Amino acid sequence: MFNIVLVEPEIPQNTGNIVRTCAATGCKLHLVRPLGFEVTDKYLKRAGLDYWNDCQIFYYDSFEELKAQNPSATFYFFTTKGLKRYCDANFGKGDFLVFGKETKGLDENLLKANKQTCLRIPMIGETRSLNLSNSVALAVYEGLRQNDFEGFKTQGKLHNLEW
Repeated sequence: MFNIVLVEPEIPQNTGNIVRTCAATGCKLHLVRPLGFEVTDKYLKRAGLDYWNDCQIFYYDSFEELKAQNPSATFYFFTTKGLKRYCDANFGKGDFLVFGKETKGLDENLLKANKQTCLRIPMIGETRSLNLSNSVALAVYEGLRQNDFEGFKTQGKLHNLEW
């Protein structure tokens, strides 16, 4: 459905949780080095243990390499500095949703070069940011909602529930 890009992720548990989100939603995961962990890291595997093989994962040495391999793609950059709210974007199938490292976010030059597609998740007060895996899940499900959850189960099943 979408392409999730993590630029220099640092915390293995976040990436593991994002692997699980990608597996559950049909998204592809793109990891831009350097990574703050080994992909064999036990914390990474534990967080997405049952889903690691159900997710397509691609690796790049730089964001420029990823962009060069996808020259006609639409990229949205998630940042607390974005002028537009994430829910005001019109996400289409195959779009790339780009997230930065947990401690610093995305590079300032990358954001300046892509001002029109920088998106923020509104927060109150002086909150610095949301957790990376929560931000990814929020963005993915907004995109899915905008696309009417195409290809997803439309009805849940109730099992042995007594009202």
